[in-house]
Amino acid sequence: MPVEEGKKAPAFNLETTSGDKIALKDLAGKTVVLYFYPKDNTSGCTKEAENFRDDYSNFQTRDVVLLGISPDSRQSHQKFTEKLNLPFPLLVDKDHKIAEKYGVWVEKKMFGKTGYGIQRATFIIGPDGKIIKVYPKVRVDGHSQEVLNDLNELDL
Repeated sequence: MPVEEGKKAPAFNLETTSGDKIALKDLAGKTVVLYFYPKDNTSGCTKEAENFRDDYSNFQTRDVVLLGISPDSRQSHQKFTEKLNLPFPLLVDKDHKIAEKYGVWVEKKMFGKTGYGIQRATFIIGPDGKIIKVYPKVRVDGHSQEVLNDLNELDL
């Protein structure tokens, strides 16, 4: 069942690019932007990460914690982070359990084949741990700016 606005965000405690762990409960009192993406080093995911990177200072100004998450390994995340010079952590959801909790591990069809993967989505989680905004089926172009505009409107 997909996560809904106004409901408590599903908990997570995941390894980061650097090998540290980040738990949602440790971010209590902060606004969190959690974006799910399918795969490191693919065109859409690269563009999305670059857009969040380029707008990162605007997220910092609002004291927002920005986190990317995919099923890729820590080593893959490290290479992706270094290649793009990403200033925010990427989280390892290798078994896609957190993606499932957030309702973004879905059946997909590509090139006539059916399989499961990440549906690109973003969640704004408020300081109280509740979902403030859900962006299902994200379109990469302009998405980072859309999130920033909404943070502005929500006065976060």
